[in-house]
Amino acid sequence: MTPAIEAEGLVKRFGDTVALDGVDLTVPAGKVLGLLGPNGAGKTTVVRILATLLRADAGRAAIGGHDVRTDAVAVRGLIGLTGQYASVDEDLTGRENLVLIGRLLNMAKAGARVRAGELLDRFELSDAGDRAVKTYSGGMRRRLDLAASLVGRPRVLFLDEPTTGLDPHARAEVWQIIRSLVADGATVLLTTQYLDEADHLADLITVIDRGQVIAAGRPDELKRRTGGQTLQVRPTQAGDLDTIGTILHELTGTRPNRDDTGLLTVPVDDPVLLSAVVRRLDDWGLTVDELSLRLPSLDDVFLALTGHRSSTGEPELVTEGSQK
Repeated sequence: MTPAIEAEGLVKRFGDTVALDGVDLTVPAGKVLGLLGPNGAGKTTVVRILATLLRADAGRAAIGGHDVRTDAVAVRGLIGLTGQYASVDEDLTGRENLVLIGRLLNMAKAGARVRAGELLDRFELSDAGDRAVKTYSGGMRRRLDLAASLVGRPRVLFLDEPTTGLDPHARAEVWQIIRSLVADGATVLLTTQYLDEADHLADLITVIDRGQVIAAGRPDELKRRTGGQTLQVRPTQAGDLDTIGTILHELTGTRPNRDDTGLLTVPVDDPVLLSAVVRRLDDWGLTVDELSLRLPSLDDVFLALTGHRSSTGEPELVTEGSQK
């Protein structure tokens, strides 16, 4: 079966800066690919090339079997794109925005109005459909932006950091929308800096750094590749941090990490070690508020692959010469 998204050896340079250096991607139809990487890794550059907004200097890419360079018109008929920042007109109503996009897609006026109404209902915006977008909350604007990308019923959807800046409730709403789109048969390429988002939504993960793919596979495969489990200990008394840290070091052979909340974490290969920790803490008369073993998270994978945790801050503004 022809992949919904396929890229081979994508290369893109901006002056002396190499934004992409031989990126390969394959996404089967009806799946979600999480494209992860730090700021400057090349994520948005990949999306712009696949969406026919930017030409690669080398390599090839296709959407539904149509080459993005030689058959760009057909590709544009298959895709929808939601960027990091809302692209709707704030002075128009939600309904007017959707009708306008429908008309630009050569829909008849009546058909565009019907499609706008369908999408307002689907995204729970019907009550606000005739209000100016500038009166919408951040979550409502993001939902409208997603609706706008679906006016043409795309088979492939590119979501470039779609939940950046949203509160947890609004993020959860967007997650549910993405799940419903995939259930209806859409293929999604999702870039995100929230690794829990990729963990919840993605069937496949590709990690890029400095313009190159450094890992790819299912989330569980990447977690197993990181190996082992993580022991977490949070002392009841902050004054016991050093003592418990020493105990963990002695038992595991690895000096534990300590975060700002007083949580000690250390990788372990043998789950039996948890019992040894409990006995040692009891021998010393030390109490803890948290003691647990957990499997690696995507954040652990990201750390192992790139050497640092993912950034959860605001993304940088992307221009044609940047290489997010």
